[in-house]
Amino acid sequence: MDAMLTSTEPSAASAASPAGSAAPVGPSTPAGAAVPPLERVGFWRGPFATRSWREFGYIVLALPWSLVGLVYFVMMISLTVGLLITVVGGTGVLAIMVVGARGMTGIDRGLARGLLRSPIDSPTPFRRRPGFWGAVWSMISDGAGWRAIAYMVIQFPLSLVTFAVAVTFIAVPLGAMTHWAWGRYLPTQEGADGLLHNGSQIVEGVFIDTPLRNLGMALVGLFLLFVGTAVVRGVAHLHRMLASALLGPTSASLRVARLEQSRGRAVEDADSTLRRIERDLHDGTQARLVAIAMQLGEAKEQAVASEAGPELTQLIADAHAATKDTLVELRELARGIHPPALDNGLAVALETLAARSPLPVTVDIDLPGPPAPRPAEAIETIAYFCVTELLTNTIKHANATGMYIVVEAREGALSLRVSDDGIGGAVILVPDVDGHHSGLAGLAERVGSVDGGFVISSPAGGPTLVTITLPMHV
Repeated sequence: MDAMLTSTEPSAASAASPAGSAAPVGPSTPAGAAVPPLERVGFWRGPFATRSWREFGYIVLALPWSLVGLVYFVMMISLTVGLLITVVGGTGVLAIMVVGARGMTGIDRGLARGLLRSPIDSPTPFRRRPGFWGAVWSMISDGAGWRAIAYMVIQFPLSLVTFAVAVTFIAVPLGAMTHWAWGRYLPTQEGADGLLHNGSQIVEGVFIDTPLRNLGMALVGLFLLFVGTAVVRGVAHLHRMLASALLGPTSASLRVARLEQSRGRAVEDADSTLRRIERDLHDGTQARLVAIAMQLGEAKEQAVASEAGPELTQLIADAHAATKDTLVELRELARGIHPPALDNGLAVALETLAARSPLPVTVDIDLPGPPAPRPAEAIETIAYFCVTELLTNTIKHANATGMYIVVEAREGALSLRVSDDGIGGAVILVPDVDGHHSGLAGLAERVGSVDGGFVISSPAGGPTLVTITLPMHV
């Protein structure tokens, strides 16, 4: 008998994209958010390039927005510490802080894409596990959320420094270039020569209050403007590096996303192949065997009617019986590959299975009807064969008088609860040296192949309860 084992809980649902929706697995930029390439700007083109002023605008906007992020972090951390006395309150606020930071930094990614021309992809979608504590833990352990928090903490001091540097290196050159216009309104000062002056005093006794000196000041300011725009582009690159490092997907998450996508395609391709094989067996081989069986039946009747030799009649009769047995085996084989009842949905397939079972089986199915989407075909196939294997195990080992199956959609996932009133003691056997494992271990692996959850509770004396959670889509 197969034994007790609990597999990992499923991460079947997503905050932004619940498990039940056909959301893309990997990261992506928003639709229509193609980022133009970053233009190269030489030193002498600095003041005339839109990139310089676009990045200056980013630095100006980043300071107040980073202050908002810092206030959010400090406030949420304070609430978390204050509510730690209540486990639910403290962990709940911490979980909300992590996921909220992920959402807030979406604005930072938008600013970086639009003003810094930084092609930062969105991180992999957040996946919420079913149940209250599953949801809280999945929020607290969200890596993208913690990277967003780190970004908020680092962004504020960086914005403060870069704002001061950028504004200084832009304001001083512009002030020097326009000194001729505003210098005359400065307070009158007496110089070392005993005369009164209205311009800026650069060094002791030297005032910028003559046309020639104002022209020189404007030229110096113009040169400093070239320097200032280069400095702006340099400090803006610090923001670009920070955003790229913390706001985009990590290489590990991208690899996981690619593996999940390839695994999902493999599961769907395998299910599609099995369906095609079942159709070929049903429409081809099985139909030909039926025809052969009918011909052999007619041949046996003619042999009897024509009083052929008993050996020939018996040979034809044996061939007819063997053909009928082969046809029965082929039908069972095709049903094991893919039951035709699944073409009409999981509910019909399970009700058909219950009707054919020698053990009384009660099926309670609560799935949303149209226009709500039904589970993917591959998911329905996995669910059906899980129930089939559990029913077989119950009939063979459990000495049960009945089985109860509940199928429902819960929190965007497909939930199956299969219970019996047998003797219990189910265990999942560890694979042997040849890699062979028990039926329940195979079910756990099959469910885990689509990030599902497989949990068994089977104390000695019973009852046995198996809970399976599957995403609505691969």
